[in-house]
Amino acid sequence: MPMKNIAIFASGEGSNAQNIINYFKGSALAKVELIVSNNPKANVLNRAKEAGIETLTSDRRTFYETSSVLEKLKAANIDLIVLAGFLWMVPENLITAFPNKIINIHPSLLPKYGGKGMYGMNVHKAVIEAGEKQSGISIHYVNNQYDNGDIISQHTCVIEPSDTPETTAQKIHQLENDFLPKTVFDLLSTKY
Repeated sequence: MPMKNIAIFASGEGSNAQNIINYFKGSALAKVELIVSNNPKANVLNRAKEAGIETLTSDRRTFYETSSVLEKLKAANIDLIVLAGFLWMVPENLITAFPNKIINIHPSLLPKYGGKGMYGMNVHKAVIEAGEKQSGISIHYVNNQYDNGDIISQHTCVIEPSDTPETTAQKIHQLENDFLPKTVFDLLSTKY
């Protein structure tokens, strides 16, 4: 079976990207081939450089009005795109070129606390303010609406009365560490 190639789209720190890089290091199944970011100052680019992974930084006009990102993904023979803290909507040309081959991780149990502006601490604050008893992560396919594609899997954690947005973020991050790389592995093993 030929090696599968993963592209990760990220806008910030890159901890989920690092987790996937580490998980597939030395794997016979897949490797992270490309990191794409919309933020030239994102730490994920430093992580990619340290791991010897090619990067692509794109401004808004290039991302939405040209096919340069699509051409780069095709040239790298990408099998699966993973959005790991990527804050822009994926353009139609990428969704069309990679049908059900773009996944996102969202830090809530969708459909709750999804949509434009609902990312990171914004989500955790909303969960705490609503008095939720549980939260979690949703791994889902990407379509042309924020946080709206078919759900692949969800994983939950208990929210205690004493939890804050910060402690909730820690619980969510642990779920991301535990389940995102395994989900990528399962998809690449069975679907692509």
